[in-house]
Amino acid sequence: MRTLMAEPFTERDVTRLRRAVAEKAEQAGLHGSRRDDFVLAVHESVVNVVEHAGGRGFLKLWTVNGVVCSETTDHGTGIPEAYVRGDRLPSERADYGRGIFLIRHLCDEADFRTGPDGTTVRLTMRLPRRRVRGGMRGIRVQAPGSRLLGRFTH
Repeated sequence: MRTLMAEPFTERDVTRLRRAVAEKAEQAGLHGSRRDDFVLAVHESVVNVVEHAGGRGFLKLWTVNGVVCSETTDHGTGIPEAYVRGDRLPSERADYGRGIFLIRHLCDEADFRTGPDGTTVRLTMRLPRRRVRGGMRGIRVQAPGSRLLGRFTH
């Protein structure tokens, strides 16, 4: 596991955090629209803390096993179950619920743990597989006691 950032935040930090998450995700290997989707989802989780959970939270960003992850935590009163499901886009007249819908649809995985003592939102996005430049094109194997059948090439 490689930690990219871990820090508390308030409303004053929202814009700076969005930029930092974009930069760190890019450095980790997340590019283009997938990076943009991940950044927007993390941003929505941060904004939810600011607007609905007392205005203070903690954001951690890390990579592990080919995945970039974020975790946003707060000490609010929890998210109502109807919002946590986030499987349907709220109506245009709804005041709340779009953020969680977006979070769930922008990331590869979104996990919400919520209750009366706070909420933790964990988001993950798979990183693209890295190509090995100049990797081996073929391998020749020699069995014990036999003559050499070939050699390594690259």
